Amino acid sequence: MRGRHLAVAAGLLGVLCVPAHAEARDIGRDTLPANDGWAAEGAGTTGGAAAEAGHVHTVTDRAGLVRALDGGSDTPKIIKIAGTIDANTDDDGDRLDCADYATGGYGLKKYLAAYDPRTWGSAKPSGPQEEARRASAARQAERVVLPVGSNTTIVGLGDSAVLKGASLQVKDADNVIIRNLDVRDAYDCFPVWQPNTGGLGDWKTAYDNIWLTGATHVWVDHVTLSDKGHPDAKEPTHFARNYLRHDGLLDITNGSDLVTVSWSRFAGHDKAMLIGSSDTATGDRGKLRVTLHHNAFESVVQRAPRVRFGQVHVYNNRYDITGDDYRYSLGVSTESRMYAQNNAFHAPGHVEVADLVKSWNGTALHQSGTLFNGFPVDLLAIHNAYNSGSERDLTGDVGWTPTLHGRIDSARAADRAVARGAGAGRIP
Repeated sequence: MRGRHLAVAAGLLGVLCVPAHAEARDIGRDTLPANDGWAAEGAGTTGGAAAEAGHVHTVTDRAGLVRALDGGSDTPKIIKIAGTIDANTDDDGDRLDCADYATGGYGLKKYLAAYDPRTWGSAKPSGPQEEARRASAARQAERVVLPVGSNTTIVGLGDSAVLKGASLQVKDADNVIIRNLDVRDAYDCFPVWQPNTGGLGDWKTAYDNIWLTGATHVWVDHVTLSDKGHPDAKEPTHFARNYLRHDGLLDITNGSDLVTVSWSRFAGHDKAMLIGSSDTATGDRGKLRVTLHHNAFESVVQRAPRVRFGQVHVYNNRYDITGDDYRYSLGVSTESRMYAQNNAFHAPGHVEVADLVKSWNGTALHQSGTLFNGFPVDLLAIHNAYNSGSERDLTGDVGWTPTLHGRIDSARAADRAVARGAGAGRIP
C-alpha cells in the first residue's frame, strides 16, 4: 500500500516520492502518549493518525501544502513537509516580496508621512494610505495564512524540514498535531501604526508563526519557532518605535483548550507565547488548559508564557536569557493559575531572579524546584519581596494540582535533556 501511495503521490505537483528507507519510522502516525499534558484529556490527541492512504501527502512547495491542507477541512490527513517551503511564493513557485503585494498606491514613506504623530495626532489611521495598507495586507494574507483543520497531523521529514513566512492557523479546529518542523519568520510586510498603544503608540503586526484560536486537543512537539531570516532587532525605528514585523511565535487564545507543547524551541524573539488574549475575555474561564514541558526558550524577551485565565502547567523547561532588552519570562495576568515546576534559568549578570516573574492583575503562582544559574531559588518569595509595591503580592495557591503529565525530572536533569533534545530534527 505504501509503495502504491508513493507512486501516485509522485505524479502530483509539490509532492515528492521518498524511498521507504528514508524515514527511520513514520512519525506521521504517532499520537500523543497517554497522560502527556492537557492535550491527553478525554479522548486524547491523535491528529490525522486515522487518515486513509489517499489523504497522506508529502509536500515540497506551497502549492502542494495548500492542496494537502484542503482549506482546513476536517478530513483526517497526514501532511509531511520535505525540505523548505516558502509561503511567500506564487502559484508557479516564484518568490514574492513586499513590493509584489503592495497595491492601491501604498508606500511606506507615504504611510509614515500621512500618520506622523506630530501632524496626524493620536487618532486611529484612516484615509487613502491606511486603506491601501489594508488592501496590501489582505493580498499577503492570501498567501501566508494557512488554515489547519481538525484531525490533521503536520510533520517535517528528516532533520531539515522548514516552513518559512507562513502563519499556521488552527482556528475552531479539534485534534491537531504539529511536529518536527522549523517554522520561521512569519513576516508582516504591512504593520499598522496604533497611536494609543502603550501610551507612546506602537506598531502592530498580523501574524504568529502558529496561532491556536478556538482550538482544542492540540499537540505541538519538537517544533522550532523563530524570526530567523528577518530579526526585528535589525528593523528600523519609525515614530520612535521599533518597526516590528513579527507577532507571537505560538499564541493560544480565544477559548483554545487542552494543549500540550513539548520539546520545542523558541528562539530569538520578543513576545514568544501569549495564552489568553485579553483581560476582558471572560469566556476563556475554564479553558486555556495548557501544558508546557521540556521546551527551550532562548533569547526570548518576554511571554514565556504570559497567561490569562488558564490552568497552565509549566515544567522541566530551560530558559537561556540574553540581551539588554529582556523583560520577564513568566507573566501572571488576570485570573491565571500557573503551576511552575522544576524549570532552569540561565541569565547574565544584569538579570536578577526578581526579573523572571511579572504580574498584571495576577493573584497566584505556584512554583517549586526552580534553578537560577545553577542555584535553587524561590521565585514567589523573591517576587513578593522585590516588587516594590508596584505589583500585588502573589499567593502560592493556584487552586489545582496537575495530574496529566509524564515523569517530572529535577530542573538540573531536565536542563541537560532539553539542551540536547528540544527542537525540530531531534525526535528520538
